[in-house]
Amino acid sequence: MNLEQLLNEWQRDPSFMSQVAAWRVSEATAGRFRPIPATAHTEVLEALQSRGIRQLFSHQEEAWNAIQAGKDTMVVTPTASGKTLCYNLPVLNAICEDPSVRALYIFPTKALAQDQVAELSELIEHVKTQIHSFTYDGDTPVHARQRIREAGHIVVTNPDMLHAAILPHHTKWLRLFENLKYIVIDETHMYRGVFGSHFANVLRRLDRICAFYGAKPQYIMSSATIQNPGELGHLLTGRDVYVVDKSGAPQGERHTVLYNPPIVHPKLGLRQSSLQVARKMAGRLLNEGISTIAFVKTRTQVEVLSSYLKADAKERLRAEIVGYRGGYLPSERRSIERGLRSGELKGVVSTNALELGVDIGSLDASLTVGYPGSVASVLQQSGRAGRRRGVSLAMFIANASALDQYLVHHPEALLETSPESARIYPDNLLILMDHLKCAAYELPFAADESFSVETTSELLEYLADARILHVGRDRKYHWMADALPSAGVSLRSAAQENVVIVDETDGRPRVIGETDRFSALTTLHEEAIYLHQSKSYQVEKLDLENGKAFVRAVEADYYTDAELAVRLQVLDQLASTQEGPASHTFGELAVNATPTLFKKIKFDTHENLGWGRIYLPEAELHTVGYWVSWEPAAFELTQEDWESALKGLGYLLKHASALHCMCATSDLHVTVQVRDPLGQRPTLYVYDAYPGGIGLSERVFRDRDLILSSSFDMIRQCSCEFGCPSCVGPGHVDEHLKERARMLLIASMTDTAHQERA
Repeated sequence: MNLEQLLNEWQRDPSFMSQVAAWRVSEATAGRFRPIPATAHTEVLEALQSRGIRQLFSHQEEAWNAIQAGKDTMVVTPTASGKTLCYNLPVLNAICEDPSVRALYIFPTKALAQDQVAELSELIEHVKTQIHSFTYDGDTPVHARQRIREAGHIVVTNPDMLHAAILPHHTKWLRLFENLKYIVIDETHMYRGVFGSHFANVLRRLDRICAFYGAKPQYIMSSATIQNPGELGHLLTGRDVYVVDKSGAPQGERHTVLYNPPIVHPKLGLRQSSLQVARKMAGRLLNEGISTIAFVKTRTQVEVLSSYLKADAKERLRAEIVGYRGGYLPSERRSIERGLRSGELKGVVSTNALELGVDIGSLDASLTVGYPGSVASVLQQSGRAGRRRGVSLAMFIANASALDQYLVHHPEALLETSPESARIYPDNLLILMDHLKCAAYELPFAADESFSVETTSELLEYLADARILHVGRDRKYHWMADALPSAGVSLRSAAQENVVIVDETDGRPRVIGETDRFSALTTLHEEAIYLHQSKSYQVEKLDLENGKAFVRAVEADYYTDAELAVRLQVLDQLASTQEGPASHTFGELAVNATPTLFKKIKFDTHENLGWGRIYLPEAELHTVGYWVSWEPAAFELTQEDWESALKGLGYLLKHASALHCMCATSDLHVTVQVRDPLGQRPTLYVYDAYPGGIGLSERVFRDRDLILSSSFDMIRQCSCEFGCPSCVGPGHVDEHLKERARMLLIASMTDTAHQERA
């Protein structure tokens, strides 16, 4: 049975269709082709023809024209639409015309960099001009680094190496910076939140060094589909960006199915495990000979689902089904990628490691098991099936969480347009100060120099007063210390005083990550389950005094969620508005928090499996937040009623905010107060989980009607009676909680927003 026949069978099956939230068919589209520009170098033309490329897609030609006109360019087209050629073509063309030209390629992950270098090398082989392309990352041997610095026409690296190894030692990279013509940034949508805010400052430092060597390179960027590519490109680079977003690549017929597992406990709102549904769906596809990729959220789920599929498969198929995740040896991952490209492997279960542009050839079906954190990721994962011809299937299997249930009830959020904008906040004071120090180490600052912020001179004076910088006779600000400042700055955290996470699983301690001290209270307390690159670790000891957390890998079917006893102090109200009985405010907060206990929450069903106590000292966080408060006289609620209603509404708002801010739910904290210290009013606070804030709660305040409306939809369309993990959260027993949370939402929205939802 082929895929088309199986889809017809499912469509005729009433029990299957009763769980389908949406079934959309995208008709096959023909490619829009353009001739390869006549201005391209003859060697490049010959290289393309030798690879069987005799014409370009329309978006590739548009990108070529924009880049040749000197415009900083962002290409935003679907997976497998040939974005790579949009930057490889102008780069190789420029080097063929002038072999002194250099280009810097920046990829968010090492695996993606390795894959793209392999593809680039295949193209370079057909060019007569000698072009050297090298990967420069943590795995690059020391003896090879000097050759790369001197001879590399194209240097491929990642943000961390650029930040810590290239920019601080720019004098060793003289040939690169003097002749740098292009900076290529792939998978630009990955640079959001704290990571993106850091990366924007790394690029400010890069531009500064290029200017010192007399170069002004052009930016070429590519991204998955997001709502604000031009804005993100501008925030990252500080330049106006030309956006290419109309794809000319052909597309086969695609069936997109949103499947909601059946409810097994109506009162509690519990659904069948999404992993078991994935086992059934993927197993049927594979046994029918349909090549399939299933994306799951954790490494544990990779192993569990791949084991299920092997056990259920016909004997001849078992060797053709594999798991793919971080933690496998690089040689093993490359072998799996080759097997997928050649068609030798029929099934793969992966974390998001295969979501990005690693070339795995063409598959017939893609399953996304549980919302991966952004609509952009869903689109990337579904794009792994049905490259350019034939029928393909992209299936989203929801779990019981509020976010997943919102998406299956609002299929347009996944199928029609991305509601997400990638948000960064490069001017976060802590992040900005870290990179000012790094930049001062790299090159002294002139007194009137701007680091893309108006307050640069004031910040430099502050650092000079603190004896971190020294004003020399040349009136420039010089770095004073011997230490390398970039060594103490993590691109994944907003604060310097971090807790390092040490994995002791195999007896050889190794650092696998770090987090700020405030977040450590809730994520790294003893017995916490810490998730790193989709793998589960249990925290055995947290040593706050020395800034270390010791963890050990475990197989866990649950995660932990800590509760904090929080004291909030409003430092400054930056904006405020009154709407009926509710007032909405955005401002600065001081948060004093003491962790009290943690809950064990089961993956997929979100059941509460138990709890434990936490014994840690209080921590303080200065951040920004959005809060909404209500006139208590407008509602007939007791103090207990208010407390449960606010907690349920906080759960909803946190998930709706994460959806619209394109961030993880852990990037936002929620706190409720039945009587706030200022106005003695019931108040719900949503605030950035990072010191200084990264612009998330500011967007929540600005887009509050949209987010409150989404929260209202989550609660209105949930089929449970009293409240469940799909709406107001797990573990509630209040029969009126759902209705009270709904009542507060209605009172919080503007009349227009409420009328639209009524």
